[in-house]
Amino acid sequence: MYTITWRPLWRVPLNVENAVRTAVHAAAAETAARLGASDVPTAQDAVNAALGRLPRRAPDYCLLNVHAALGLPSAAQELLAQQAADKQRINRLRFLKDHLYDHPDLVVLDQLEHYAPGALGDEHVAELQRLARLICSCDRWWFPLLQQWEQVGRGFTDIEKRQQAMVVLSDSLKALNGGSLPSGIAAVDISGSDGAPRRAHP
Repeated sequence: MYTITWRPLWRVPLNVENAVRTAVHAAAAETAARLGASDVPTAQDAVNAALGRLPRRAPDYCLLNVHAALGLPSAAQELLAQQAADKQRINRLRFLKDHLYDHPDLVVLDQLEHYAPGALGDEHVAELQRLARLICSCDRWWFPLLQQWEQVGRGFTDIEKRQQAMVVLSDSLKALNGGSLPSGIAAVDISGSDGAPRRAHP
């Protein structure tokens, strides 16, 4: 919505009022096109600043004062707010995807971020703390082993030989631990119930 105060010059065309509106709207639209629709106050300030730079004197009129008031319907405001929230979530998921392998403890931080302080029960907090300790422990000793296994696996183009390399690694862990795997690590199984090979996971 525009509030325009203007004064016509002598012997002006009959459509001078349309010329005033056209000039004001063109300047406002050019500025608004470069701004985000979700930040209405900032856009309104920028539009009014642009309108303030319009020439006070035109061929057919004098522009005394002009002001623009911007607004959005409620439905548009809700849609833009949802789009902004979706964009933030996508950016956060991309960040986690890019960094999760090197920093698996981000999983715990991501879970905590979803809740306000004090919203989680003691049992849930204890479970997240246990997960954080487990990740920290694995990061200290299991992750370097996986790196070594990946380097070994790169030497084999056959998937079956890569699985056998995992079995060798498992057997080595057993030997280092006195004949059994360290506590909490399941034995490696590379065959399904029908005897067909399947991919092994640590």
